[in-house]
Amino acid sequence: MTDTTAGGRAIAARAIDLRKTYGRHESEVHALDGVSLDVYEGEFTAVMGPSGSGKSTLMHLLAALDSATSGTVVIGDTDLSTLGDKQLTRLRRDDVGFVFQAYNLVPTLTAKENILLPLSIAGRKPDAAWFDEVIDTVGLADRLDHRPNEMSGGQQQRVACARALVGRPRIVFADEPTGNLDSTSGAEVLRFLQHSVHELGQTIVMVTHDPVAASYTDRVVFLADGRVVDEVRDPDAEKVLERMAAIQTRVLGAGPEVA
Repeated sequence: MTDTTAGGRAIAARAIDLRKTYGRHESEVHALDGVSLDVYEGEFTAVMGPSGSGKSTLMHLLAALDSATSGTVVIGDTDLSTLGDKQLTRLRRDDVGFVFQAYNLVPTLTAKENILLPLSIAGRKPDAAWFDEVIDTVGLADRLDHRPNEMSGGQQQRVACARALVGRPRIVFADEPTGNLDSTSGAEVLRFLQHSVHELGQTIVMVTHDPVAASYTDRVVFLADGRVVDEVRDPDAEKVLERMAAIQTRVLGAGPEVA
């Protein structure tokens, strides 16, 4: 069994020498080239890097949405390579939450119905006290009967966040969750994610290209050319921009990434 602690901190997910290769021979591309990373429980972690650095590939592998060419992914104490298709489906349903740039809400369902949909599909009843706490945290108690077209983009994304949290997953993966939002709505969603980590004990991994979004997290991990090249704790936007510029110059020989 893989050790799931590091320095006294519990590990929610772990990548060990992950490699992901697409194509063959002359067209072979190494999306990930030996990535090892621990994601700690109760932390908000951002993954950043230039386009093509492997950040979305890493998230998809950690979230059991894709399989690695080689290497190991562990969620909790479960090595994903030991699971069959049904077990992987159950893990994605019960242990992992997802928030994507596109809200992926069902337009004919109310906010409450969208939030409870994964539990309904799984045949599980929500924990009433936890549901109320999530709804209070997300600040949408007065919008539960509204359908997506009756809500702003920021409200729809907060519904998507609540849907990811209500099943009490071990870890939530967020892929550019503020990418379709204006700055005000984006800040609402980021504050909610931050609050869910610090007050509700959730673990979140967020892929982003935005230094401001990254400044809401506890830790930023930087990728370039399929490798982890740097990380920073307690980030602010200026510090993240400086690190990104240095990575671009050192690894890519280019200027800072333009979103």
